[in-house]
Amino acid sequence: MEKYVELLDRQNIPHHVAMIMDGNGRWAKKRGMPRLFGHRQGVETVEKIVRACVKLGVKQLSLYAFSTENWKRPQDEVSGLMRLLVEYFDKKTDQLNEEGVKIRVIGNVGALSKVAQQSIFNAEEKTKNNDVLGLNIAINYGGRDEIVQAVSRIARGVQEGTIAPDEINEEMVGQYLYTKGIPDPDLMIRTGGEKRISNFLIWQLSYAELWFTDVYWPDFDIETLAQAIYAYQNRERRFGGLSG
Repeated sequence: MEKYVELLDRQNIPHHVAMIMDGNGRWAKKRGMPRLFGHRQGVETVEKIVRACVKLGVKQLSLYAFSTENWKRPQDEVSGLMRLLVEYFDKKTDQLNEEGVKIRVIGNVGALSKVAQQSIFNAEEKTKNNDVLGLNIAINYGGRDEIVQAVSRIARGVQEGTIAPDEINEEMVGQYLYTKGIPDPDLMIRTGGEKRISNFLIWQLSYAELWFTDVYWPDFDIETLAQAIYAYQNRERRFGGLSG
């Protein structure tokens, strides 16, 4: 069962893995259960994959938990997802802290409920000094919105005279993104069969290797993760240059 785990080159593990956790609702529907049942099972998968990343030596894991577009879903599903997120932080932060995981939430947190904001603050504060794994959870996140917010803040700096137009470059833009200080992903994995990035880290994924699987997120495990990393290790990353 650990075929790909055994094949991995432990000297070539991607530093940063990003994941679009898709398929919870379809997984639940196949079992005759409500969509929220799939989301709850998906939370359990998060716990397993965090441990798997620690075991394999991944240093940064970014998860797309709730997008700016997800507010369009039925209200009961949205409310249930928010409860699950708060529950995750409240119940799992101490355990993650003991395992050396640093929690960071990226996205427009200010638009969330006060309860959610407090849970996120507590989790980030308690784990801020950890360095085994950076767990970046995208909540109320949209890639285009992130860039718009960054551009707006830079434009404000230009207007106020604190930024000169000719100072604006990729490095500066990166300093105004939610992911400031986090290296760009090396590998992006999407579960559930869809083959698009759905407004996730669209600036940061510019040179990431993309890997898609039909496996629904609740069924994703360390062996599937290792399969994705194995595929990553067998690709040549040229970053726009020529092969060596």
